[in-house]
Amino acid sequence: MKESEIKKYYKQKINEIKNHNKYYFEESSPKISDKDYDDLKKEIFNLEKKYSYLKSTSSPSNSLGYTPSKNFVKSDHRVKMLSLSNAFNLKDLESFEKKIFNYLNKKIELEYSVEPKIDGISASLTYKNGLLVMGTSRGDGTSGEVITENLKTINDIPLKITNKDFPKDIDIRGEVFIEKDDFNNIKNNFANPRNAASGSLRQKNPLETKKIPLKFVAYTYGYFESNKIKKQSDFLSSLKKWGFKINEHNKVIKTVKDLESFHKKFENDRFDLKYDVDGLVYKINNLDLQNRLGFTANSPRWAIAHKFSANSAYSIIKDINIQVGRTGALTPVARIKPVNIGGVVVSNATLHNEDEIIRKDIRLGDTVKVERAGDVIPHVVLVDLKKRKKESKKFVFPKKCPCGFDTIKEFNKVTKKYDAVKRCPDRGFECEKIAVEKIKHFISKEALNIDGLGKKVVENFWNLKLIRYPQDIFNLDYAKISKLEGWGDLSVSNLKYSIDQSKKVSLDRFIYSIGIRHIGIENAKLLAEYTKSITNFLNLIKNKKFNEFLNIDGIGETQINSLKKFFENKSNYKIIEKLSSILNISDLKLNKDGKLLNNTFMFTGKLSNMSRAEAKSLIEENSGSVVSAVNKKLKYLIIGEKPTNRKVQQARELGIKILSQKEWLNLLN
Repeated sequence: MKESEIKKYYKQKINEIKNHNKYYFEESSPKISDKDYDDLKKEIFNLEKKYSYLKSTSSPSNSLGYTPSKNFVKSDHRVKMLSLSNAFNLKDLESFEKKIFNYLNKKIELEYSVEPKIDGISASLTYKNGLLVMGTSRGDGTSGEVITENLKTINDIPLKITNKDFPKDIDIRGEVFIEKDDFNNIKNNFANPRNAASGSLRQKNPLETKKIPLKFVAYTYGYFESNKIKKQSDFLSSLKKWGFKINEHNKVIKTVKDLESFHKKFENDRFDLKYDVDGLVYKINNLDLQNRLGFTANSPRWAIAHKFSANSAYSIIKDINIQVGRTGALTPVARIKPVNIGGVVVSNATLHNEDEIIRKDIRLGDTVKVERAGDVIPHVVLVDLKKRKKESKKFVFPKKCPCGFDTIKEFNKVTKKYDAVKRCPDRGFECEKIAVEKIKHFISKEALNIDGLGKKVVENFWNLKLIRYPQDIFNLDYAKISKLEGWGDLSVSNLKYSIDQSKKVSLDRFIYSIGIRHIGIENAKLLAEYTKSITNFLNLIKNKKFNEFLNIDGIGETQINSLKKFFENKSNYKIIEKLSSILNISDLKLNKDGKLLNNTFMFTGKLSNMSRAEAKSLIEENSGSVVSAVNKKLKYLIIGEKPTNRKVQQARELGIKILSQKEWLNLLN
């Protein structure tokens, strides 16, 4: 790229960040996410580092925030309100600490004051002789808007402080924010809680500000006359003594690795807080050391913001494909330009069904917001219509399954409506797309659990025509497989061993492995308990005595109809008959003396050093049972990493006991 082109591109990025600063700081209406803003800022820094001739007074390396609004009187900050540099991972934290050691020219033991970074509006409060005389916004970091009367309406801000230890002249700094529950009552007027706080503070009439339930938490100081406090943590304690509210999660941590561990835990727990946080702030706890380290042009050397992983991001839809599941459901999947969401690079996002595509008006080439939370599949939330191109194309949902059969929408007798999902009529293994998915289900962890035969391997073996039906797995051509790329004698031997081991399977796992719609693990157990053996199960099916299953508590008409439909296809029965002759299917033996007898459990979030399948087995081996929904029958909700916030909230509302993985394992000693 030529120098003139580089300068033009740089100028374009500077104009972009100027506009976004205006939207964010002046109009309280950001047009991009915090992550996108950070990425834009980082791109400008990288350009300036790479090309020394690139300079601009509007660059984020020279400016902070945005010029204060003309609607308010301006006031210069006695000590600049600088922004913080960001860290996103352990490597960034190590780099931050290394820079401190390099600046001091020696390695010393550090102590950090850790404080949650509430997503609100920064404010500075000037107190003289115990009285609040002025309150200002951050503005551009050098000067801010005088919003004293608006700040006085916030109950958390003391107007007069009589404590003898309180400094005669000090600027107290903190964050103005609104709690989630309070925001829900006014959400029709604002885009998000941060916008609500910002918009309320910048009302011309303080009486309008007073209507909004704003909160304030104090965390530092600007100007401080005769400061004798030695530690940031001690200053926070003083703030509390003086009558200010401080964050209840503030703590002191010593090592970078411990910072990383605390960040990881806090990120998982943050959705349960009453307010929004977008990271943690780490400050050198020693105030003398803070003074010695000082500042760069736009940030302190002694503090850094460790941002949380974004759980949403914007990307472009490059294509839309149709996936067919094992039950015949046609799911549209957006192939998007790869984007990092929550530390994971996402290139596919579900569009759910045809109705969702129409409702959200999703088109090929659109810029869309993609969201990923915990273990939830990434999905498209909305379309950025402002970025829609003229050449964008509407997606026409296919009327036929890729196998050639016409798709259907089933009628729901309960809702009296047709389902949103289009399906290929369940033709068993006649539809190649369904057949592949059924085989993947057959070898999954909860079913036969065949190590070394994953989804990708199944697809590869299918394409090579090594398998067409589940029973083919037990008659593989291992000589042919050993000649394939990536396979050797050891890996082939391991695969053969895993397949042989899987031949011994319990009745309930076998019924589940067949892949009958509406027959999940729990229903498979109920059927196994009732029929006792594979012989009894097949006899009931062969003689079409499906109504006998109505005697089972938990099996209803939906499951009965699904069983009838599945076995109407004679090839399905033949496959199961063949498998029953190959496999050693044992009767289901229930433990009635386990420690978890009569207790029900549910998992949410990722477990540590244990799969869900193993955890479920542990519960069942100890006479407990696992359910799939949060309801009154559930006794314990076990939470792992990044649990689904909705499930946790439902459990709390129903009074269900919530356990960590460690607490649950303690029940089993």
